[in-house]
This record gives sequence, C-alpha cells and structure tokens, in this order.
Amino acid sequence: MKLMRKRRALSVGKGRRKRDRSRPSRRRLKSPGAFLDALQGSGRYTFTRGEASRALGLSDVALKNALWRLARTGRVASPRRGFYVIVPPEYRVAGSLPAAWFIRDLMNYLGRPYYVGLLTAASLHGAAHQAPQEFQVVTDQPLGAIEIGRVRIRFVKKVHLSRTPTIGVKTPTGEMRISTPEATALDLVRYPERCGGLSNVATVLQELAERLDGGGLVRVAEAEGEVAYAQRLGYLLDRVGRQEVARALAEWVHTRAPRVTPLSPGPPITGAQRDARWRVAVNEEIDVEARA
Repeated sequence: MKLMRKRRALSVGKGRRKRDRSRPSRRRLKSPGAFLDALQGSGRYTFTRGEASRALGLSDVALKNALWRLARTGRVASPRRGFYVIVPPEYRVAGSLPAAWFIRDLMNYLGRPYYVGLLTAASLHGAAHQAPQEFQVVTDQPLGAIEIGRVRIRFVKKVHLSRTPTIGVKTPTGEMRISTPEATALDLVRYPERCGGLSNVATVLQELAERLDGGGLVRVAEAEGEVAYAQRLGYLLDRVGRQEVARALAEWVHTRAPRVTPLSPGPPITGAQRDARWRVAVNEEIDVEARA
C-alpha cells in the first residue's frame, strides 16, 4: 500500500512539473539591440522607457546609458522624455521616422486626444500646393513643438476638439486620425497664422475645394457653432471661384442672421468693402497663387 502511494505521489509530481514547463517563458532579453529587433519583428517602431526596463532588467543607470548609446548611433530617437522611436537604416540620415509613423503612439503615451490637421491634413487630402514644412497636430492642451532630425511637429490647441469630425488614415505602422476635408477647411480659416496667412489659406482651399461636400460644410459649421469662421470660409471659397460648393453653407449662414465680421480679426474694418452674401468686411487683400 505504501509503495502504491509513493508511485501515485511520484506520478502527480511529474505531471505538475510537466505543466510548469509548458507555461510561456518570460526570459529577459540579453541586449538592447535584441529588444529593438524583437519590437521591429512584431511590426512596432516605438517603445517607452518602462517597457525597455521590464524587458531588459537593467538598473536605471545602465538603462539610461544603453538608451544614450542607441541614440548616439542613430538607432533610436526620443521625441518626448521616456518615449522612443526606432529608426531603421533607411531613415537614419533624416534622424527619425516620419511623424505619421509614430504620432498615434506618441499621443497615446502623452494621454491626449488629437488629430492631424491644418496644412498637413490638407496635403493628405490632396491639396499639396506646397509641401508642409512641419507636421501639424491639433490637441486640447498646449504642447511644445518637437524637432528630431528633419522631422518637426507643431501642436495647435483647440478647446472643443471632440466636436471636430475626423477619419482614420492608414500608415505603415497602423492608423492615425486626421480632420475631414470640411473640418480641415474650417480649421485653416480658424488658424490662418499657423497656415501662412489668409492668402495662403485661399490658395490651399482652391485645391481642397475639390474634396469638399456642401452638406458636410454645414454639418461641421453646426458642430463648431461659430458662425464667423463659416462666413470667412464662405467668402474665401467664393474668392477662389468655388461658389457652388459653398451654396449650402451660404444658406446656413443666412438663417443665422450674423453681424458683419472682419475677414481678418486684426486690422480695423473702417472703410473696408462689405461682402453682402457672407456679411464679411474685407479688411485684407487676398492674393491667390495660380494653380500649377
């Protein structure tokens, strides 16, 4: 009887050891280079300091030195403290991956809502009169600009960010959110100082208008709830010969019976010509560049 109990206990013990060996291994990677290779092998190009620490098991000082060496050789870049971008060989001359590859992960790391907007969004929608000099991102709090290598990211604060319609656009690493063509048009008028001035905005609208939907413009204007921007946008669309796409917006503005608004918020409107359709005081001359 005792012999049978021993055999049974031995059998149970063997079974337990077998099940233990079948559990997933959580071995730490031996080197920072192996950690980066593992991430890239899974299609990832970003990581945080915390992830690296858990994967490598290094002390704070050793991890800091390892990340410094990787940055020095150009294998990683850090657009924000504690957040890192893996830079493949083909992008090392530029000093970073394109912003579109990592903006979603960066904003998730910062814990901030966002969308890619203004001239960057206009370019993505096909209005590429001139290549944007910076990657423009709209968010709900002030954030300092980022410059790593040749990549520049500029943030624009917008209080009612959630009201802006956005769409998803595929990137090599997943997806990013950008403003719809109609929301982009209204934002260009809202932030002319970030877009090279009203004349440049009009030039961009000349191409972007091909992607605009009249009903969509009205829906965005209603969501934003600020008639003055709709008036300015409508005037500029007329100015570039896109009266038809602005027809529904003109009817919407008329029902709001707005006061006369300056085309440019800065200069005085005394003596400025009035546009009757949009109730806009034209206090700035608009010079639209001819399309190539």
